[in-house]
Amino acid sequence: MASSSRSRLSPPPVPIELHVSNRQKLLNSLRHHLSESSRPLHGVVFLQGGEEQTRYDTDHIELFRQESYFAYLFGVVEPGFYGAIDIASGKSILFAPRLPPDYAVWLGEIKTLTYFKERYMVSMVCYADEIAGVLHDLHQGSGKPLLFLLHGKNTDSDKLSKPAEFQGMDKFETDLTTLHSILTECRVIKSDLELSLIQFANDISSEAHIEVMRNVKVGMKEYQLESMFLHHTYMYGACRHCSYTCICATGENGAVLHYGHAAAPNDRILKDGDMALLDMGAEYHFYGSDITCSFPVNGKFTSDQSLIYNAVLDAHNAVVSMIKPGVWWVDMHILAEKTILQSLRKGGIIVGNVEDMMVERLGAVFMPHGLGHFLGIDTHDPGGYLKGKERPKEPGLRSLRTARELEEGMVITVEPGCYFIDALLVPAMESSKTGGFFNRQVISKFKAFGGVRIESDVLVTANGCSNMTRCPREICDIEAVMAGSPWPAQTH
Repeated sequence: MASSSRSRLSPPPVPIELHVSNRQKLLNSLRHHLSESSRPLHGVVFLQGGEEQTRYDTDHIELFRQESYFAYLFGVVEPGFYGAIDIASGKSILFAPRLPPDYAVWLGEIKTLTYFKERYMVSMVCYADEIAGVLHDLHQGSGKPLLFLLHGKNTDSDKLSKPAEFQGMDKFETDLTTLHSILTECRVIKSDLELSLIQFANDISSEAHIEVMRNVKVGMKEYQLESMFLHHTYMYGACRHCSYTCICATGENGAVLHYGHAAAPNDRILKDGDMALLDMGAEYHFYGSDITCSFPVNGKFTSDQSLIYNAVLDAHNAVVSMIKPGVWWVDMHILAEKTILQSLRKGGIIVGNVEDMMVERLGAVFMPHGLGHFLGIDTHDPGGYLKGKERPKEPGLRSLRTARELEEGMVITVEPGCYFIDALLVPAMESSKTGGFFNRQVISKFKAFGGVRIESDVLVTANGCSNMTRCPREICDIEAVMAGSPWPAQTH
Protein backbone atom coordinates (compact mmCIF):
# COMPACT_ATOMS: atom_id res chain seq x y z
CA MET A 1 0.00 0.00 0.00
CA ALA A 2 1.30 3.48 -0.88
CA SER A 3 2.20 5.65 2.05
CA SER A 4 -0.31 8.26 3.12
CA SER A 5 0.59 11.84 2.21
CA ARG A 6 0.57 14.49 4.89
CA SER A 7 -2.51 16.69 5.02
CA ARG A 8 -2.36 20.31 3.86
CA LEU A 9 -5.03 21.11 6.44
CA SER A 10 -4.80 21.85 10.14
CA PRO A 11 -7.67 21.72 12.64
CA PRO A 12 -9.09 25.22 13.15
CA PRO A 13 -9.59 26.63 16.65
CA VAL A 14 -13.04 26.00 18.07
CA PRO A 15 -14.89 29.29 18.57
CA ILE A 16 -16.97 28.99 21.75
CA GLU A 17 -18.59 32.26 20.62
CA LEU A 18 -20.50 29.97 18.24
CA HIS A 19 -22.51 28.58 21.16
CA VAL A 20 -23.00 32.03 22.69
CA SER A 21 -24.47 33.05 19.34
CA ASN A 22 -26.66 29.94 19.24
CA ARG A 23 -28.07 30.75 22.68
CA GLN A 24 -28.84 34.31 21.61
CA LYS A 25 -30.52 33.03 18.46
CA LEU A 26 -32.77 30.80 20.57
CA LEU A 27 -33.55 33.65 22.97
CA ASN A 28 -34.54 35.95 20.12
CA SER A 29 -36.77 33.29 18.55
CA LEU A 30 -38.37 32.27 21.83
CA ARG A 31 -39.02 35.85 22.94
CA HIS A 32 -40.59 36.61 19.56
CA HIS A 33 -42.82 33.53 19.83
CA LEU A 34 -43.93 34.42 23.36
CA SER A 35 -44.69 38.01 22.33
CA GLU A 36 -46.69 36.83 19.32
CA SER A 37 -48.63 34.49 21.63
CA SER A 38 -49.22 37.31 24.18
CA ARG A 39 -47.33 35.35 26.81
CA PRO A 40 -45.02 36.95 29.40
CA LEU A 41 -41.31 36.96 28.63
CA HIS A 42 -40.23 34.94 31.61
CA GLY A 43 -39.26 31.38 32.41
CA VAL A 44 -36.12 29.32 31.97
CA VAL A 45 -35.01 27.13 29.09
CA PHE A 46 -33.66 24.01 30.79
CA LEU A 47 -31.79 21.15 29.11
CA GLN A 48 -30.06 18.04 30.34
CA GLY A 49 -26.80 17.03 28.69
CA GLY A 50 -25.80 13.48 27.86
CA GLU A 51 -24.59 10.85 30.31
CA GLU A 52 -21.75 8.39 29.89
CA GLN A 53 -22.94 4.87 29.09
CA THR A 54 -21.33 1.59 30.09
CA ARG A 55 -21.46 -1.45 27.87
CA TYR A 56 -24.26 -3.66 29.20
CA ASP A 57 -23.35 -4.88 32.72
CA THR A 58 -19.62 -4.14 32.48
CA ASP A 59 -17.55 -1.17 33.63
CA HIS A 60 -16.44 -0.43 30.07
CA ILE A 61 -17.42 3.17 29.30
CA GLU A 62 -18.22 3.94 25.67
CA LEU A 63 -16.56 7.06 24.24
CA PHE A 64 -18.89 9.90 25.17
CA ARG A 65 -20.46 12.23 22.61
CA GLN A 66 -22.64 15.09 23.83
CA GLU A 67 -26.41 15.19 23.19
CA SER A 68 -26.88 17.34 20.10
CA TYR A 69 -29.28 20.05 21.33
CA PHE A 70 -27.12 20.55 24.42
CA ALA A 71 -24.01 20.65 22.26
CA TYR A 72 -25.66 23.27 20.02
CA LEU A 73 -26.42 25.62 22.91
CA PHE A 74 -23.45 25.09 25.21
CA GLY A 75 -20.62 23.27 23.39
CA VAL A 76 -19.87 21.22 26.51
CA VAL A 77 -17.82 18.09 25.78
CA GLU A 78 -18.04 16.58 29.29
CA PRO A 79 -20.92 14.31 30.43
CA GLY A 80 -23.32 14.89 33.28
CA PHE A 81 -24.06 18.61 32.79
CA TYR A 82 -27.30 20.57 32.79
CA GLY A 83 -27.84 23.97 31.22
CA ALA A 84 -30.27 26.85 31.73
CA ILE A 85 -31.04 30.10 29.93
CA ASP A 86 -33.14 32.73 31.69
CA ILE A 87 -35.52 34.25 29.15
CA ALA A 88 -35.92 37.61 30.88
CA SER A 89 -32.26 38.39 31.56
CA GLY A 90 -30.53 36.19 28.98
CA LYS A 91 -28.29 34.72 31.68
CA SER A 92 -26.83 31.31 30.85
CA ILE A 93 -26.03 28.82 33.58
CA LEU A 94 -24.22 25.50 33.51
CA PHE A 95 -24.65 22.91 36.24
CA ALA A 96 -21.64 20.62 36.57
CA PRO A 97 -21.61 17.23 38.28
CA ARG A 98 -20.02 17.28 41.72
CA LEU A 99 -17.25 14.76 41.23
CA PRO A 100 -15.91 12.52 44.05
CA PRO A 101 -12.30 13.03 45.22
CA ASP A 102 -11.07 9.75 43.71
CA TYR A 103 -12.01 11.05 40.23
CA ALA A 104 -8.65 12.85 40.38
CA VAL A 105 -6.87 9.52 40.88
CA TRP A 106 -8.40 7.67 37.96
CA LEU A 107 -9.63 10.27 35.48
CA GLY A 108 -7.56 13.39 36.04
CA GLU A 109 -7.85 16.88 37.46
CA ILE A 110 -11.22 17.96 38.85
CA LYS A 111 -11.86 21.26 37.09
CA THR A 112 -13.14 24.26 39.02
CA LEU A 113 -16.45 25.96 38.34
CA THR A 114 -14.49 29.01 37.22
CA TYR A 115 -12.75 26.88 34.60
CA PHE A 116 -16.09 25.84 33.08
CA LYS A 117 -17.44 29.41 33.25
CA GLU A 118 -14.50 30.74 31.26
CA ARG A 119 -14.23 27.81 28.87
CA TYR A 120 -17.90 27.80 27.86
CA MET A 121 -18.51 31.56 28.16
CA VAL A 122 -21.61 31.30 30.36
CA SER A 123 -22.88 33.73 33.01
CA MET A 124 -22.39 31.36 35.92
CA VAL A 125 -21.63 27.74 36.82
CA CYS A 126 -23.03 25.84 39.78
CA TYR A 127 -23.20 22.20 40.82
CA ALA A 128 -25.95 19.92 39.58
CA ASP A 129 -27.17 19.28 43.12
CA GLU A 130 -27.93 23.02 43.39
CA ILE A 131 -30.27 23.23 40.40
CA ALA A 132 -33.55 23.72 42.24
CA GLY A 133 -32.26 26.47 44.51
CA VAL A 134 -30.46 28.40 41.76
CA LEU A 135 -33.46 28.31 39.42
CA HIS A 136 -35.78 29.45 42.20
CA ASP A 137 -33.47 32.41 42.85
CA LEU A 138 -33.90 33.46 39.20
CA HIS A 139 -37.67 33.61 39.62
CA GLN A 140 -39.04 37.02 40.58
CA GLY A 141 -42.81 36.48 40.47
CA SER A 142 -45.33 34.65 42.59
CA GLY A 143 -46.21 31.01 41.99
CA LYS A 144 -44.01 28.27 40.69
CA PRO A 145 -41.14 29.14 38.31
CA LEU A 146 -41.67 28.04 34.69
CA LEU A 147 -39.27 25.71 32.89
CA PHE A 148 -39.30 25.25 29.11
CA LEU A 149 -38.21 21.64 28.60
CA LEU A 150 -37.09 19.92 25.40
CA HIS A 151 -39.74 17.46 24.31
CA GLY A 152 -40.81 16.67 20.77
CA LYS A 153 -40.48 14.26 17.87
CA ASN A 154 -37.52 14.18 15.53
CA THR A 155 -39.31 13.97 12.18
CA ASP A 156 -36.36 12.12 10.70
CA SER A 157 -36.06 9.32 13.25
CA ASP A 158 -39.59 9.48 14.75
CA LYS A 159 -37.93 9.35 18.18
CA LEU A 160 -38.80 11.70 21.01
CA SER A 161 -36.26 13.97 22.69
CA LYS A 162 -35.97 13.40 26.42
CA PRO A 163 -36.95 16.30 28.72
CA ALA A 164 -34.62 17.11 31.59
CA GLU A 165 -35.14 15.63 35.03
CA PHE A 166 -33.65 16.68 38.37
CA GLN A 167 -34.29 16.47 42.10
CA GLY A 168 -36.95 18.99 43.15
CA MET A 169 -38.60 19.33 39.76
CA ASP A 170 -42.06 19.07 41.31
CA LYS A 171 -41.61 22.63 42.60
CA PHE A 172 -41.66 24.03 39.04
CA GLU A 173 -44.21 24.54 36.30
CA THR A 174 -43.12 22.88 33.05
CA ASP A 175 -43.86 23.63 29.39
CA LEU A 176 -43.28 20.63 27.12
CA THR A 177 -44.79 22.02 23.91
CA THR A 178 -42.96 25.26 23.08
CA LEU A 179 -39.20 24.73 23.05
CA HIS A 180 -38.61 21.80 20.71
CA SER A 181 -39.95 23.25 17.47
CA ILE A 182 -38.32 26.65 18.06
CA LEU A 183 -34.91 25.24 18.97
CA THR A 184 -35.06 22.77 16.07
CA GLU A 185 -35.77 25.59 13.63
CA CYS A 186 -32.79 27.52 15.02
CA ARG A 187 -30.58 24.60 14.01
CA VAL A 188 -31.86 24.55 10.42
CA ILE A 189 -30.18 27.81 9.35
CA LYS A 190 -26.43 27.78 9.91
CA SER A 191 -24.30 30.71 11.08
CA ASP A 192 -20.93 31.56 9.57
CA LEU A 193 -19.20 30.08 12.62
CA GLU A 194 -21.09 26.81 12.19
CA LEU A 195 -20.34 26.77 8.48
CA SER A 196 -16.61 27.10 9.16
CA LEU A 197 -16.69 23.85 11.18
CA ILE A 198 -18.85 22.03 8.63
CA GLN A 199 -16.46 23.19 5.91
CA PHE A 200 -13.45 21.83 7.78
CA ALA A 201 -15.20 18.50 8.34
CA ASN A 202 -15.84 18.44 4.59
CA ASP A 203 -12.28 19.42 3.72
CA ILE A 204 -10.60 16.76 5.87
CA SER A 205 -13.15 14.12 4.81
CA SER A 206 -12.73 14.97 1.12
CA GLU A 207 -8.98 14.68 1.57
CA ALA A 208 -9.39 11.32 3.32
CA HIS A 209 -11.64 9.98 0.54
CA ILE A 210 -8.90 10.89 -1.96
CA GLU A 211 -6.29 9.10 0.16
CA VAL A 212 -8.44 5.98 0.03
CA MET A 213 -8.80 6.29 -3.76
CA ARG A 214 -5.03 6.52 -4.13
CA ASN A 215 -4.29 3.53 -1.91
CA VAL A 216 -7.08 1.06 -2.69
CA LYS A 217 -5.96 -2.26 -4.17
CA VAL A 218 -7.69 -5.41 -5.38
CA GLY A 219 -7.40 -8.05 -2.65
CA MET A 220 -7.86 -5.66 0.27
CA LYS A 221 -10.70 -5.97 2.75
CA GLU A 222 -13.41 -3.31 2.87
CA TYR A 223 -12.51 -2.49 6.47
CA GLN A 224 -9.04 -1.46 5.34
CA LEU A 225 -10.63 1.35 3.35
CA GLU A 226 -12.57 2.38 6.44
CA SER A 227 -9.38 2.27 8.47
CA MET A 228 -7.51 4.50 6.01
CA PHE A 229 -10.30 7.07 6.16
CA LEU A 230 -10.51 7.07 9.96
CA HIS A 231 -6.74 7.30 10.30
CA HIS A 232 -6.49 10.32 8.02
CA THR A 233 -9.34 12.29 9.59
CA TYR A 234 -8.11 11.62 13.13
CA MET A 235 -4.37 11.93 12.43
CA TYR A 236 -4.61 15.19 10.51
CA GLY A 237 -8.03 16.58 11.42
CA ALA A 238 -8.32 15.77 15.15
CA CYS A 239 -11.68 14.14 14.31
CA ARG A 240 -12.12 11.55 17.05
CA HIS A 241 -15.75 10.95 16.08
CA CYS A 242 -17.28 10.04 12.75
CA SER A 243 -20.64 11.49 11.78
CA TYR A 244 -21.97 7.93 11.33
CA THR A 245 -20.77 4.36 10.87
CA CYS A 246 -18.69 4.14 7.70
CA ILE A 247 -20.25 2.40 4.68
CA CYS A 248 -17.46 0.71 2.72
CA ALA A 249 -19.34 -1.36 0.17
CA THR A 250 -17.83 -3.10 -2.84
CA GLY A 251 -19.38 -5.29 -5.51
CA GLU A 252 -22.89 -6.48 -4.72
CA ASN A 253 -22.66 -4.86 -1.25
CA GLY A 254 -23.13 -1.51 -2.95
CA ALA A 255 -26.82 -2.39 -3.26
CA VAL A 256 -27.15 -2.54 0.56
CA LEU A 257 -28.10 1.02 1.40
CA HIS A 258 -26.95 1.00 5.04
CA TYR A 259 -24.10 -1.48 4.68
CA GLY A 260 -21.36 -1.46 7.33
CA HIS A 261 -23.44 -2.30 10.40
CA ALA A 262 -22.52 -5.10 12.82
CA ALA A 263 -24.24 -7.79 10.73
CA ALA A 264 -22.55 -6.58 7.53
CA PRO A 265 -19.25 -5.25 8.86
CA ASN A 266 -17.23 -4.01 5.85
CA ASP A 267 -15.38 -7.31 5.55
CA ARG A 268 -15.63 -8.41 1.91
CA ILE A 269 -12.47 -8.89 -0.16
CA LEU A 270 -12.16 -6.40 -3.03
CA LYS A 271 -12.26 -8.09 -6.44
CA ASP A 272 -10.99 -6.90 -9.80
CA GLY A 273 -13.95 -5.33 -11.62
CA ASP A 274 -15.79 -4.26 -8.45
CA MET A 275 -17.29 -0.84 -7.94
CA ALA A 276 -16.68 0.67 -4.51
CA LEU A 277 -19.31 2.81 -2.81
CA LEU A 278 -17.76 4.59 0.16
CA ASP A 279 -20.04 6.72 2.35
CA MET A 280 -17.88 8.25 5.10
CA GLY A 281 -17.78 11.58 6.91
CA ALA A 282 -15.81 12.96 9.83
CA GLU A 283 -17.14 15.10 12.67
CA TYR A 284 -15.27 18.10 14.07
CA HIS A 285 -16.48 19.70 17.32
CA PHE A 286 -19.91 18.12 16.91
CA TYR A 287 -20.38 19.38 13.32
CA GLY A 288 -20.33 16.76 10.62
CA SER A 289 -19.87 15.91 6.98
CA ASP A 290 -21.52 13.24 4.86
CA ILE A 291 -19.71 12.31 1.65
CA THR A 292 -20.07 9.40 -0.76
CA CYS A 293 -17.63 8.52 -3.52
CA SER A 294 -18.06 5.67 -6.01
CA PHE A 295 -15.24 4.32 -8.17
CA PRO A 296 -13.83 1.07 -9.59
CA VAL A 297 -11.37 -0.58 -7.21
CA ASN A 298 -8.92 -1.24 -10.07
CA GLY A 299 -8.88 2.42 -11.07
CA LYS A 300 -10.48 2.08 -14.51
CA PHE A 301 -14.18 2.39 -15.35
CA THR A 302 -15.75 -0.17 -17.66
CA SER A 303 -18.46 0.92 -20.10
CA ASP A 304 -21.18 -0.50 -17.82
CA GLN A 305 -19.69 1.22 -14.77
CA SER A 306 -19.43 4.48 -16.73
CA LEU A 307 -23.09 4.23 -17.76
CA ILE A 308 -24.38 3.92 -14.20
CA TYR A 309 -21.86 6.34 -12.73
CA ASN A 310 -22.63 9.08 -15.26
CA ALA A 311 -26.37 8.55 -14.78
CA VAL A 312 -25.93 9.38 -11.10
CA LEU A 313 -23.42 12.16 -11.73
CA ASP A 314 -25.79 13.83 -14.20
CA ALA A 315 -28.54 13.69 -11.57
CA HIS A 316 -26.20 15.09 -8.91
CA ASN A 317 -25.10 17.96 -11.16
CA ALA A 318 -28.63 18.71 -12.36
CA VAL A 319 -29.83 19.10 -8.78
CA VAL A 320 -26.84 21.21 -7.68
CA SER A 321 -27.38 23.54 -10.64
CA MET A 322 -31.00 24.12 -9.59
CA ILE A 323 -30.56 24.66 -5.85
CA LYS A 324 -31.42 28.13 -4.59
CA PRO A 325 -33.81 29.66 -2.04
CA GLY A 326 -37.46 28.87 -2.80
CA VAL A 327 -36.79 25.54 -4.53
CA TRP A 328 -39.02 22.73 -3.27
CA TRP A 329 -36.91 19.72 -2.29
CA VAL A 330 -39.50 17.24 -3.58
CA ASP A 331 -39.01 18.71 -7.05
CA MET A 332 -35.26 18.10 -6.75
CA HIS A 333 -35.85 14.45 -5.88
CA ILE A 334 -38.12 14.06 -8.90
CA LEU A 335 -35.50 15.77 -11.10
CA ALA A 336 -32.85 13.30 -9.89
CA GLU A 337 -35.12 10.30 -10.54
CA LYS A 338 -36.03 11.51 -14.01
CA THR A 339 -32.41 12.19 -14.96
CA ILE A 340 -31.35 8.70 -13.89
CA LEU A 341 -34.23 7.04 -15.75
CA GLN A 342 -33.38 8.97 -18.91
CA SER A 343 -29.79 7.74 -18.71
CA LEU A 344 -30.85 4.13 -18.06
CA ARG A 345 -33.23 4.30 -21.01
CA LYS A 346 -30.48 5.69 -23.24
CA GLY A 347 -28.22 2.84 -22.08
CA GLY A 348 -30.84 0.23 -22.98
CA ILE A 349 -31.43 -1.00 -19.42
CA ILE A 350 -35.05 0.16 -19.46
CA VAL A 351 -37.41 0.88 -22.36
CA GLY A 352 -40.50 3.00 -22.88
CA ASN A 353 -41.67 6.50 -22.09
CA VAL A 354 -39.90 8.15 -19.14
CA GLU A 355 -43.00 10.14 -18.19
CA ASP A 356 -44.96 6.88 -17.94
CA MET A 357 -42.17 5.49 -15.77
CA MET A 358 -42.45 8.50 -13.46
CA VAL A 359 -46.20 7.97 -13.08
CA GLU A 360 -45.56 4.37 -12.01
CA ARG A 361 -42.76 5.49 -9.64
CA LEU A 362 -40.12 3.38 -11.42
CA GLY A 363 -37.44 5.75 -10.17
CA ALA A 364 -37.96 4.44 -6.65
CA VAL A 365 -36.96 0.94 -7.83
CA PHE A 366 -33.49 2.22 -8.70
CA MET A 367 -33.29 4.95 -5.99
CA PRO A 368 -35.48 3.95 -3.02
CA HIS A 369 -33.97 6.49 -0.62
CA GLY A 370 -34.54 10.22 -0.45
CA LEU A 371 -32.30 12.63 -2.34
CA GLY A 372 -30.76 14.19 0.75
CA HIS A 373 -31.12 15.57 4.26
CA PHE A 374 -30.16 18.52 6.41
CA LEU A 375 -26.64 18.34 7.84
CA GLY A 376 -25.15 19.98 10.91
CA ILE A 377 -24.55 18.71 14.44
CA ASP A 378 -26.34 15.53 13.39
CA THR A 379 -25.78 13.74 10.10
CA HIS A 380 -29.54 13.78 9.67
CA ASP A 381 -30.07 17.20 11.22
CA PRO A 382 -33.61 17.79 12.52
CA GLY A 383 -36.21 20.13 11.07
CA GLY A 384 -36.93 18.28 7.86
CA TYR A 385 -40.69 18.57 8.28
CA LEU A 386 -42.35 21.67 9.67
CA LYS A 387 -45.13 21.26 12.21
CA GLY A 388 -48.30 20.05 10.49
CA LYS A 389 -46.55 19.08 7.25
CA GLU A 390 -46.90 15.41 6.33
CA ARG A 391 -44.41 13.14 4.62
CA PRO A 392 -45.26 12.18 1.00
CA LYS A 393 -46.80 8.72 0.61
CA GLU A 394 -45.43 7.56 -2.76
CA PRO A 395 -42.51 5.08 -3.09
CA GLY A 396 -39.19 6.91 -2.98
CA LEU A 397 -40.78 10.20 -1.99
CA ARG A 398 -41.89 8.77 1.34
CA SER A 399 -38.20 8.24 2.15
CA LEU A 400 -37.45 11.95 1.81
CA ARG A 401 -35.96 13.29 5.03
CA THR A 402 -37.26 16.76 4.21
CA ALA A 403 -39.97 18.14 1.93
CA ARG A 404 -39.33 21.83 2.58
CA GLU A 405 -38.60 24.81 0.40
CA LEU A 406 -34.91 25.62 0.57
CA GLU A 407 -33.71 28.73 2.39
CA GLU A 408 -30.43 30.60 2.46
CA GLY A 409 -28.17 29.18 5.18
CA MET A 410 -29.45 25.60 5.01
CA VAL A 411 -26.87 22.85 4.52
CA ILE A 412 -28.30 19.85 2.70
CA THR A 413 -26.81 16.71 1.17
CA VAL A 414 -27.31 15.92 -2.50
CA GLU A 415 -26.97 12.15 -2.80
CA PRO A 416 -28.66 10.54 -5.80
CA GLY A 417 -27.98 6.85 -6.34
CA CYS A 418 -28.71 3.99 -8.68
CA TYR A 419 -28.79 0.47 -7.27
CA PHE A 420 -29.66 -3.01 -8.48
CA ILE A 421 -31.55 -4.42 -5.51
CA ASP A 422 -33.22 -7.79 -6.10
CA ALA A 423 -35.81 -7.15 -3.40
CA LEU A 424 -37.09 -4.23 -5.49
CA LEU A 425 -36.24 -5.27 -9.05
CA VAL A 426 -37.87 -8.71 -9.00
CA PRO A 427 -41.34 -7.49 -7.89
CA ALA A 428 -41.11 -4.55 -10.32
CA MET A 429 -40.27 -6.84 -13.24
CA GLU A 430 -43.13 -9.15 -12.30
CA SER A 431 -45.66 -6.31 -11.95
CA SER A 432 -48.12 -5.74 -14.76
CA LYS A 433 -47.68 -1.98 -14.30
CA THR A 434 -43.89 -1.82 -14.48
CA GLY A 435 -42.69 -5.12 -15.94
CA GLY A 436 -42.77 -3.83 -19.52
CA PHE A 437 -40.20 -1.13 -18.77
CA PHE A 438 -37.32 -3.57 -18.23
CA ASN A 439 -34.92 -4.91 -20.85
CA ARG A 440 -34.41 -8.23 -19.09
CA GLN A 441 -31.47 -9.32 -21.20
CA VAL A 442 -29.49 -6.17 -20.48
CA ILE A 443 -30.46 -5.74 -16.83
CA SER A 444 -29.37 -9.31 -16.06
CA LYS A 445 -25.77 -8.16 -16.58
CA PHE A 446 -26.14 -5.87 -13.57
CA LYS A 447 -27.35 -8.51 -11.09
CA ALA A 448 -24.16 -8.35 -9.00
CA PHE A 449 -23.25 -4.77 -9.89
CA GLY A 450 -24.26 -3.28 -6.54
CA GLY A 451 -24.80 0.44 -6.89
CA VAL A 452 -23.45 3.95 -7.30
CA ARG A 453 -24.08 6.90 -5.02
CA ILE A 454 -22.54 10.37 -5.26
CA GLU A 455 -23.04 12.59 -2.24
CA SER A 456 -21.99 16.18 -1.62
CA ASP A 457 -22.79 18.62 1.17
CA VAL A 458 -24.27 21.83 -0.23
CA LEU A 459 -24.84 25.25 1.33
CA VAL A 460 -27.84 27.17 0.03
CA THR A 461 -26.70 30.74 -0.73
CA ALA A 462 -28.62 33.91 -1.58
CA ASN A 463 -28.68 33.20 -5.32
CA GLY A 464 -27.80 29.51 -5.65
CA CYS A 465 -25.58 27.17 -3.69
CA SER A 466 -21.99 26.34 -2.81
CA ASN A 467 -20.69 22.76 -2.84
CA MET A 468 -18.70 22.26 0.38
CA THR A 469 -17.38 18.85 -0.72
CA ARG A 470 -14.13 18.77 -2.70
CA CYS A 471 -13.78 15.30 -4.17
CA PRO A 472 -13.10 14.42 -7.82
CA ARG A 473 -16.39 13.56 -9.52
CA GLU A 474 -15.77 13.30 -13.27
CA ILE A 475 -14.59 9.89 -14.46
CA CYS A 476 -11.42 11.33 -16.00
CA ASP A 477 -10.53 13.05 -12.70
CA ILE A 478 -11.19 9.94 -10.60
CA GLU A 479 -9.04 7.77 -12.85
CA ALA A 480 -6.27 10.40 -12.79
CA VAL A 481 -6.32 10.68 -8.99
CA MET A 482 -6.30 6.89 -8.60
CA ALA A 483 -3.26 6.80 -10.91
CA GLY A 484 -1.43 9.28 -8.68
CA SER A 485 -2.24 12.69 -10.16
CA PRO A 486 -2.57 15.63 -7.76
CA TRP A 487 -5.95 16.92 -6.64
CA PRO A 488 -7.13 19.55 -7.20
CA ALA A 489 -5.77 19.05 -10.71
CA GLN A 490 -2.89 21.35 -11.53
CA THR A 491 -3.43 23.64 -14.48
CA HIS A 492 -0.65 25.19 -16.58
